[in-house]
Formats: sequence, structure tokens, C-alpha cells
Amino acid sequence: MSVRELVVLGTASQVPTRHRNHNGYLLRWDGGGILFDPGEGTQRQMLRAGVAAHDIDRICVTHFHGDHSLGLAGVIQRINLDRVPHPVTAHYPASGQHFFDRLRYATAYRETVELAQVPVDGEGAVLAATDAYTLEARRLSHPVEAYGYRITEPDRRRMLPALLAEHGIAGPDVGRLQREGALGGVSLDDVSETRRGQRFAFVMDTRLCEGVPALAEGCDMLVIESTFLDEDVRLAEDHGHLTAGQAAAVARDAGVRHLVLTHFSQRYADPAEFERQARGAGFAGGLTIAADLMRVPLPKRTP
Repeated sequence: MSVRELVVLGTASQVPTRHRNHNGYLLRWDGGGILFDPGEGTQRQMLRAGVAAHDIDRICVTHFHGDHSLGLAGVIQRINLDRVPHPVTAHYPASGQHFFDRLRYATAYRETVELAQVPVDGEGAVLAATDAYTLEARRLSHPVEAYGYRITEPDRRRMLPALLAEHGIAGPDVGRLQREGALGGVSLDDVSETRRGQRFAFVMDTRLCEGVPALAEGCDMLVIESTFLDEDVRLAEDHGHLTAGQAAAVARDAGVRHLVLTHFSQRYADPAEFERQARGAGFAGGLTIAADLMRVPLPKRTP
């Protein structure tokens, strides 16, 4: 059975608090898993959330500030300690190669797993194209080089039983029609419809810039930082961050179906205010104010 959900491992901005760990997010995508921004303490949060090293196929780091990357050392060593049976690929800003190398080899350990490194530079690129999804990165605006990530599932065809029956197509002929595109004067378009692929985006530390709406466009789920509340928009701009209202406005204009706000400054005691400001910005879709160890399923497919 396929599972597509976001497992939230940590939600704190800059420093952990009593209730929020450094960042960390695992996207379960059918049989695979993509770990985003493993901050300090991610390995322990994985244990608490029921996430194993075997669940990780890719690691995506948005930038090399500590709250988004200090957990890399422990996670990489755990992948090797547990002898994960499949290759793991790491993506990160190419300008931070020296940081990645230091974290990967922070201490002595035995390497048992193939860890491929596919960094990203420039304005971004398509990093991987598989049967399950395409992974791409876009440049963001932060004091250090940063990228957001977007996953796009290919559109596929949904066969319509009533139309198949109307045209007298059944059994092995259905598969033949799917493979060949036409059968006995009946085309695939005559008996099927497009099933839109799901879309997911992960946007961390950034000001508003071209990359943010490009990543968010048409997403079923957008995970995005909202470090500050709207009254502190000047602080957000100065430090390269978004407010709750700015993040929600992006989601509203991009047609996002489910918005996950995260990466909260420790200055705020009431998480409900982030929800109030997001709704005040006009976002009417599904909304989650992230908390550590939360699981958020991707929305069901649109008809």
C-alpha cells in the first residue's frame, strides 16, 4: 500500500527549544523517503517518530546554517551503521561542499553504504527524474546560498470502466490499449482521462523572491517557513525570512491545496497566531501549523 505523508521531526528556527527540535522533515513517497534539512538531534527525533535509516533514499539540504544541517553527521553515520541496502543520494548547495565534507567525515566510522553526491548551483536544476517523480531545485534569497525543492509526479492515465465496457474492451485488451495507445479504432483518449500527478514543495529560509512562487505553483502540499509574524516583517526581510502572512499569500496565489507552516522563531509563545495570520491573508485551503513528531498526509488526489 502506497503512503505519502510528511513526518515532521523538528520545527524550531535557529535554536531548539523545550518543545521544538532543530529542523527535520521526512517525506514518505510510496516506498521511498526524502529527508529534508536534518538539523541537530534529527537522529533521535527519527527514533521517536518511528523513522528508520532504511526509510531514507535521498537527503536534501536547503542551505548550510546549523539548524538545517548539523544533523547530517549523525544521520549519515546511522545510514552506514544500519547498512542501508540501497544507495542514498545527497543534494545540497554546491557552494557549501566544504561544509558537507566536514559533516560527512566529522568523526571516524566505517562506510558501508554508497552515498552519491549531487549538489546544485546556479539558479537551480532538475536533480533527478525517476518513474515516480522529478526532483528539481530553485534558488532562494537568504544570506547564504539556499535552494528550495519541488517534487512532481508524472501525469498518468486513469482508465474509465464504463467507457471501456461501452467500447467492448476487457481483460488483456485493456493492457494492450494502454501500451499501444489504440486498439480496433478505439484510442486511449476515448476510454480514459488524465490523472494529474501530485506535487510537493519544500521552501525554507528565504525572503520573497522568484523561486518561492515557482516552487509553490499548483502544489498539493507546500511546506514553507514562517519564521516571523506579520508585525515583524522588517526583521524577516533583514534576516532573509518570511512571515506567516507572506507564506500564506504565496500559497493562496499558487493554488496550493495544503499549506504546512513551520520554522518558528522562539520569540512567539502562541502558535495559533500563525494560523490566524495565514487565514487573514486569504488562504482557504488545508492548513497545518507544524509541531514536532506530527504526521501530515498529502491530500487525496483531485478527481
